[in-house]
Amino acid sequence: MKLALLASESHVAGAAAERLRAGHKFVPVRDADVVVALGGDGFLLHCLHEALQLKDPKPMFGMNRGTVGFLMNDFRSHDLLARVAAAKQFTLNPLLMTATTAAGGSVSFPAINEVSLLRETRQTAKIGIVIDGKTRMEELICDGVLVATPAGSTAYNLSANGPILPLESDLLALTPISPFRPRRWRGALLPGASVIEFVVREADKRPVSAVADQMEVRDVTHVRVALDRTITLTLMFDPEYALDDRISLEQFAS
Repeated sequence: MKLALLASESHVAGAAAERLRAGHKFVPVRDADVVVALGGDGFLLHCLHEALQLKDPKPMFGMNRGTVGFLMNDFRSHDLLARVAAAKQFTLNPLLMTATTAAGGSVSFPAINEVSLLRETRQTAKIGIVIDGKTRMEELICDGVLVATPAGSTAYNLSANGPILPLESDLLALTPISPFRPRRWRGALLPGASVIEFVVREADKRPVSAVADQMEVRDVTHVRVALDRTITLTLMFDPEYALDDRISLEQFAS
């Protein structure tokens, strides 16, 4: 098995990379079977976005040399090949966000965690919600709203009081951010095949931006979000502490 090694720019990740290079031979990403990523969750997300540019994205085995490291395995410099060979695989499809701007332009970006709409000014946003061509909410008055994948449900979605989604659920979380009206609406669970559209009301007076993970589009008027089933990404985890176990544990965290 041929491994490639990527490390974040932090001193801790760089030192870990040197330890691994001392005992393992690595190849360029294009020649690898698996990519080993050293850093935190943000760096792994960056690596996954880089993998989206490849025709055949490589599976990724992350090791935590960052802070939280929710998507990362523990770092150990020994037995790397054996760990990768025994790792449990989890596949995911990214979201595809297509946003139309007030100027009439249209841009598309992938999102692995979530797509979020956020107000740009002190005034609340007014957003209509359309699911599979049917208007489900004429007007949500809020700071914003987001769509999260199961892999991203423990990130921004959880901070916004959205539900944690089991990895095998094939669901999307539709979660409001500080809703004002309807005040008691807490969001919805949608089938993974759903096509979600957001229509920005009073866009000139109440501008809204759309963000696909870290890519922001300002002054949007319409946003379409759906899973891109043509792209599959693979994460690898030590079997004793896999991502699905971590997500289950989060549901019981205090």
